[in-house]
Amino acid sequence: MPKTIHQGRNVKRFREMLGIKQEALALDLGDAWNQKKISMLEQKEEIDAELLQQIADVLKVPTEAIRNFDEDAAMMNIQHNYDGSNNQGANNQGPNNGGTCYFTFNPLEKWLEALSENKRLYEALLKSEKEKNALLQDMINAMKG
Repeated sequence: MPKTIHQGRNVKRFREMLGIKQEALALDLGDAWNQKKISMLEQKEEIDAELLQQIADVLKVPTEAIRNFDEDAAMMNIQHNYDGSNNQGANNQGPNNGGTCYFTFNPLEKWLEALSENKRLYEALLKSEKEKNALLQDMINAMKG
């Protein structure tokens, strides 16, 4: 029997990793939400897709991260990929060879790297827009004078 992913617990994990309190999440989700409703939501095994998307948007994480995060697989990844492990390369027991497939990278780390890159690109775009606005303002001032 395949293991089910507890989406409510995953919401809680991501919320806590991001340092967001239940009250703050409730506030960001709207007037119909409060701390108690968030607590109840975090106990639900499955969350409605539309609500899950709204929560993911507020937490700024991919919906699939909440829907598919498996703590056991993540712990297995950490245990087998730390510096002192005996892991000497790829395991030939992948899904095509009768084994289980595990991440060989930390998906949260990759996600944080992508967020950092997005921030850097946004800041570069903002700087470019400010320079363009200053140039346009100079041109307007030159035309007036």
